[in-house]
Amino acid sequence: MLVAAVSRVLSDVAQKPASRVLVASCNFSNDATFEIKKCDLYRLEEGPPVTTVLTREDGLKYYKMMQTVRRMELKADQLYKQKFIRGFCHLCDGQEACCVGIEAGINPTDHVITSYRAHGLCYTRGLTARSILAELTGRRGGCAKGKGGSMHMYSKNFYGGNGIVGAQGPLGAGIALACKYKGNNEVSLTLYGDGAANQGQIHEAFNMAALWKLPCVFICENNRYGMGTAVERAAASTDYYKRGNVIPGLRVDGMDVLCVREATKFATDYCRSGKGPILMELQTYRYHGHSMSDPGVSYRSREEIHDVRSKSDPIMLLKNKMVNNKLASIEELKEIDVEVRKEIEDAALFATSDPEPSLEEIGHHIYSDSPPFEVRGANQWIKFKSIS
Repeated sequence: MLVAAVSRVLSDVAQKPASRVLVASCNFSNDATFEIKKCDLYRLEEGPPVTTVLTREDGLKYYKMMQTVRRMELKADQLYKQKFIRGFCHLCDGQEACCVGIEAGINPTDHVITSYRAHGLCYTRGLTARSILAELTGRRGGCAKGKGGSMHMYSKNFYGGNGIVGAQGPLGAGIALACKYKGNNEVSLTLYGDGAANQGQIHEAFNMAALWKLPCVFICENNRYGMGTAVERAAASTDYYKRGNVIPGLRVDGMDVLCVREATKFATDYCRSGKGPILMELQTYRYHGHSMSDPGVSYRSREEIHDVRSKSDPIMLLKNKMVNNKLASIEELKEIDVEVRKEIEDAALFATSDPEPSLEEIGHHIYSDSPPFEVRGANQWIKFKSIS
């Protein structure tokens, strides 16, 4: 009997991939404490903590999410070049710590609105890679049924993607007004880029949010370039966290997911306490150009991009933390990489094979709850029927 039992065990081990056996045999730590970069503060006596605990479970989750966003954006690049994706397409690879860290620091019931560089936040807010890529290719299975495209995707408590620079600022303040009116202890996180920071409507939103003490976290994703213009050439002051004037602010290392998580927790706690809005600047970097029509190397050098990749890549930083502190092994993380690649390949296959919406659906979903009614097309004699 003993021989038979040993034989079964050895047989089971032989059937498992070598990497899985190695991972299973590792003695991992449950958590580890890390020092994180201190935030620069404005009109604040104290800021987020300078140490934080990362559990093995959270670390693996953050790593997989960031890898998924990275692979999804690289696949979008490929599909665009193959002409499956048309029109505007703004990728966020390099900025993964921002979207993953923000989601890790808030509640599912909190509200997020952002600019057109939205794919990462779409994913962290709960949309699948499959539904995002299908939306990019304009298919029925897309999260907006193929009619929104890159800049107009939505999910529960996520209000898009907004195509007009800075337009989300007043909308985010409006969401915060609704939170305060309802008294539900929820917060609006309103993201915009360094280019939009010079827009007038952003400052109008600052003023109203401060005047009414709205629970709004204004988040400037400073990736150092507004389209093809370096921030130093576009802004008289590049201290974006101080731009709120009377609104307190903090400047955060946006390439470290743990820094972003702790800063987001701090900022949302500040808003929930009834003190009004707060401004957060995330110092980050995008690897792609402004959009797919921008090669991204006419206004910055390839050496600059390589330098950021080699020293500050958010996925690399998290990977090194986890491996060096026995929260994961290189083999285990490689398995996650393989799993993510397969997920994205499957999503891309769906996004290129799912049918496009029919022309008859062009007028659908104008209102969320309304009986069918006629909509005039571009030709006034052609009528479409809208359903909710």
